[in-house]
Amino acid sequence: MTKKDNIKDISLSKEGKLQIQWARHNMPVLGRIKTKFESLNPLDQTKIGCCLHVTKETAVLMETLKAGGAEIFLCGSNPLSTNDEIAASLVKNSINVYAWHGMNEKEYNSAIDWVANQNLDIIMDDGGDLTTRLHQKPLKSFSEVTAGTEETTTGLIRDYALEKEGILRFPMIAVNDAKTKHFFDNRYGTGQSTLDGVMRATSLLLAGKVIVVAGYGWCGRGIALRAKGMGAKVIVTEVDEIKALEAWMDGFQVVPMEKACVNADLILTATGNKHVVGEKTFKKIKDGCVLANAGHFDVEVDVRYLNRFRSREVRPNVKEYQLNDKRVYLLAEGRLVNLACAEGHPPEVMDMSFANQALVAEWLVNPKTKGKLKNKVYPVPEEIDREVAKEKLEAVGIEIDKLTKEQFEYLKSWELGT
Repeated sequence: MTKKDNIKDISLSKEGKLQIQWARHNMPVLGRIKTKFESLNPLDQTKIGCCLHVTKETAVLMETLKAGGAEIFLCGSNPLSTNDEIAASLVKNSINVYAWHGMNEKEYNSAIDWVANQNLDIIMDDGGDLTTRLHQKPLKSFSEVTAGTEETTTGLIRDYALEKEGILRFPMIAVNDAKTKHFFDNRYGTGQSTLDGVMRATSLLLAGKVIVVAGYGWCGRGIALRAKGMGAKVIVTEVDEIKALEAWMDGFQVVPMEKACVNADLILTATGNKHVVGEKTFKKIKDGCVLANAGHFDVEVDVRYLNRFRSREVRPNVKEYQLNDKRVYLLAEGRLVNLACAEGHPPEVMDMSFANQALVAEWLVNPKTKGKLKNKVYPVPEEIDREVAKEKLEAVGIEIDKLTKEQFEYLKSWELGT
């Protein structure tokens, strides 16, 4: 495999171009931002380091940033989430990429190092691997990095840990927590794409199956809702009392994993934590159970424990483990099932997530913001979140009511009451 361009094969670019065109057609908000960026050039001479899933949707974001004048360095945020056709098309479009599908650990880390060593101005991370790598480098490596953004819950856990220890070296913006991100991307995007990945890998019918969803955050809610809609009997496991109560009131059975696994046909993890499905679970798990992970890292299922047992690949992305008297089936090595076995989130929801990324990048390099933020984790400014929502509504042709002057005055007053 040639690594002249740090990708698998540049000849795949034509197919990648068609995929990007499809995504672009379904991402109107980014299209509007791109048009604005082309005229204002707000990211001129800005070096942006991106550690993101290299998908058709990410490609539309890269095009938008480039239209704003940015120089981009992109690596994958998961060894199995890169679309090689997309990577080739981006390179053809003069965007620097170091990623290919199926990287080993050494290759994956080399790609992150490559991005980290580009004298970056700002970074865009998905999972925190680039941020973490930068914090492992000497302090002088941060001479140009002024700020960054984080796309997912797992990455923010790491960012907040760095902040709590007082060692976060530049401000990070929690794009994941924007309302127009996690209400839609995490819930509707993860819900649909996770089940899409499972069905593509297994070809199994979901209706009638007992599906256990570990974690009832926004991603878990989306998965549980979609599985229920496809006729599955859904059980939720949780460690958080409030989320467990919410799952119960949403109509789901809530039990501990060790009880849920006994009857589970499929277990889907979405917690961001490690060994949610571990040795205790495997000792009680139902014969033939399928395991899939929707969390960012491949730690939610204890794969090291499984690797003690005899295994074989029975389908692409499906490995059978013989656990003494029973079998379990692990999808995509325990990695992100929606990206390893399918295409990730639909373009329509990534349109809002990546619109936040683009507008936050513009905000970070604005002289009114640049250099003014402390080294902590910040929310996406409310005006950016609402601008994304407004643009999305307009793009899909939805009109909403506006407050009258009387209503506006009523809402901000304290004298007017009953």
